[in-house]
Amino acid sequence: MAINPFTSFVFDLFIISAIIITAYTVNFYYLAFLSRVRNEVRPTVDWGTPTVTIQLPIYNEKYVAKRLVDSVCHLDYPKDKMRIMVCDDSDDDTVELLQDVVDDYKKQGFQIEHVRRGTRKGYKAGALKHAMKTTDTELVAIFDADFIPPTWFLKRAIPHFSKSDIGLIQCRWGHVNENYSTITQVQALSIDFHFLIEQKAKSNSHLFMNFNGTAGIWRRECIEDAGGWHTATLVEDLDLSYRAQMKGWKCVFLPDIVVDAELPAQMNGAKRQQFRWAKGSIQCAIKLLSDIGLKRNVAIEAKIQAFIQLTRHIVYPLVLIQFLTLPILLAAEVNLYVVSVLPAITIATYLAMGPGAYLIVIRGMYHKSWKSKAKLLPALLVYNAGLSVNNTVAVFDAVLGKKNEFHRTPKYGLVTKKDDWRDKAYNLPFTQTTLLEIFFGVYGIMGIFISIFTSNPVFIPIIAIQTLGFFYISYMSLSHTRFKRNKSVSGKSMTKKEKTANTIYKLAMIGIVSIIVFGGYMAVSGYNTDIYPLDRIRGNLDGVMSSSDPAIIRDHLVAIQTDLDLVMANIPEITDKNGNVIAKNPVWIFG
Repeated sequence: MAINPFTSFVFDLFIISAIIITAYTVNFYYLAFLSRVRNEVRPTVDWGTPTVTIQLPIYNEKYVAKRLVDSVCHLDYPKDKMRIMVCDDSDDDTVELLQDVVDDYKKQGFQIEHVRRGTRKGYKAGALKHAMKTTDTELVAIFDADFIPPTWFLKRAIPHFSKSDIGLIQCRWGHVNENYSTITQVQALSIDFHFLIEQKAKSNSHLFMNFNGTAGIWRRECIEDAGGWHTATLVEDLDLSYRAQMKGWKCVFLPDIVVDAELPAQMNGAKRQQFRWAKGSIQCAIKLLSDIGLKRNVAIEAKIQAFIQLTRHIVYPLVLIQFLTLPILLAAEVNLYVVSVLPAITIATYLAMGPGAYLIVIRGMYHKSWKSKAKLLPALLVYNAGLSVNNTVAVFDAVLGKKNEFHRTPKYGLVTKKDDWRDKAYNLPFTQTTLLEIFFGVYGIMGIFISIFTSNPVFIPIIAIQTLGFFYISYMSLSHTRFKRNKSVSGKSMTKKEKTANTIYKLAMIGIVSIIVFGGYMAVSGYNTDIYPLDRIRGNLDGVMSSSDPAIIRDHLVAIQTDLDLVMANIPEITDKNGNVIAKNPVWIFG
């Protein structure tokens, strides 16, 4: 079929997005290679016991706040060398809970204070910026509310400040509730990829790496020299660490020091966290990339890796572009096979660049336990594909300069599978992106049928993975929205907003089931009226060609004519402005 300008434009989008996605994917495997071959031994020094301020930024975390303070106060470190600042911006009963805990530890001789700003200006970055005004210790450690630092943390981490230009020690995140659900398992695998591949490779190769916002220790001089905490982005940690490295400071990652934390068990919480990371990264790219590019003392490879890290979330809108354009190109009968063996090449490349390569990476990361992790790979692919809508919205929010409130990801103190978050406060409603995910899921079903109708089955798995991802993410978002359960906990009636969201949830669930049933009916009906008659015609034509019996040939021809009449009756007609039929729609299956 001839390609019109629109189809040509769509084809160009498809190819360009594929090239860019491939480039980012290849870079991930390059970092995986570096993480294996560059295993730098980190020297340590006996620094004694320098003074340390431990800052704990907290906002409405009544289920985990006490656990954090208890863990910090049990650190094996001299009380006179350790100052603890509970930076509490809460506006619920977390305030009273923390005040009681702080008072108890004060009586035990700890230098601990309950810092209340009276405002949430600047959110987490604002709280840390406020705390730095009264911080005069040599080092500053930071832990988010859901982290559980081990007792030996400071004594094992501090000696790694072996050189005066090391400004940050970042430790690896562990997962206290990794096996809670499939959602937590795939998040744990994804986070491990980040730390054991990206952070390890960049640290050992002296490339720009980022502070992860928690489970790290800063040299106070480094924070001040880099300009302190800025509140312009949603990822103040990434922002500060890049500004520090532009000033010549070094950041070190320690994979052997693991600090356990709680993974979001509610899908809406996981989406909120991903949204914040995606939007914040693009905000930092807009803010910092020009300065990084102009820095003469930054190596070319470091600049390239910085660009890739800050912009990597653009892969999500590119994935959506691929998802949207592929069915259009197939329906328009655009030749996507540059060579006759391209289907085989496509499958081989997909397996090599996707699941196949990930299996190799997983085996290198986990060694003896790699098989159990490898079983999660299909779930991880579906999960990441389904998040592309949520993260695409985040990217466009950042590009368009939309200001968002810093929404923290609520934690519930989950450790075992018996722990339940559904009847607790902080239960998040689904967002508007959930409706978009349902739309893209329905579009994906159409794309699968188009692949079948146009004899392009090689593309079905690619479309199907994303389609399954959209339906999975949207279903979990809706099923994890349970406002009625909160009523029994608080003893209060639902608010108007909660009632509205609960109604939307029910309607959306009914809509999803209706769409699936209607789609199945339309698929079967369309096959019986359009595709099946064509299959019968092909079979009867084969009968005509293979038979020499006039009676049998006549029967086949009669059957062919009957089916042709049925097919022709269903072909949409193209009429002029007077209603006269001037042609039949050549792409009749999609008409």
